[in-house]
Parts: sequence; structure tokens; C-alpha cells
Amino acid sequence: MKNPPHPLAAAIDPLIAAIGGTVVDAADIEHGDITLEWDGEAVLGVRLDEIVSLDRMVATVEEQLGSRLTDLDRAGKQKAIRMLDQRGAFRLRKSIEDIAEAMGVSRITIYNYLSAIKKR
Repeated sequence: MKNPPHPLAAAIDPLIAAIGGTVVDAADIEHGDITLEWDGEAVLGVRLDEIVSLDRMVATVEEQLGSRLTDLDRAGKQKAIRMLDQRGAFRLRKSIEDIAEAMGVSRITIYNYLSAIKKR
């Protein structure tokens, strides 16, 4: 008979979904997994399925805003840029071009939005 899931699993589930990982039982923890302890005992592991990717960041922002980037109005696009910037999206190679394409705007527009964020 399988033990019921540890309460920590339910508590971290939204975080795991947001970062693109999975929870594994303590017995299934492998090298590279993140071990989570409870009262000094390993109870769960977190396996990162994906390295943080721009596509994942964009999908998360779209989910949080409730719309695809191309469908957002100007204020929504500016908010999306602010959210992506906070997540470090613009430190990734070719991110300006990729996000501009995803939004249906020019690279200059993205630079302008970022400039406005920095001025605040």
C-alpha cells in the first residue's frame, strides 16, 4: 500500500508547476534532484524538467495575464515586459527579438518599454 502524499507536496505544487519541475518520492531522488527535508528527514525531491527557458517565461506571463502576448493592448504589453524583465528574460540570448516577435511589435518597441521601466 502506498503512503499518502506528504503535506509539503501539496504546498509546493504551484511553485513546481511554475518552474517546470516534478515532485518525486524520497526513494526516487536522483543525482541533480533537489532534496526537500522535513524535520531532518528527506521527504521529497524536486526534479527540474526544463532549464529555465524564454518560452516557459512567456507562457507563465500569458497565463498570469490571461491572454496571449499578441492579444494584449499597449498597457498589457508593457506589464508583460515588466514581468518578463523581473524574471530575467532579457538576460537570455536573442530574447528581445524573440519577445518582440511573440508580441507582434518591433525590437525598438521592446527597448522603449524597457527604457520606460528603468526610468520609474
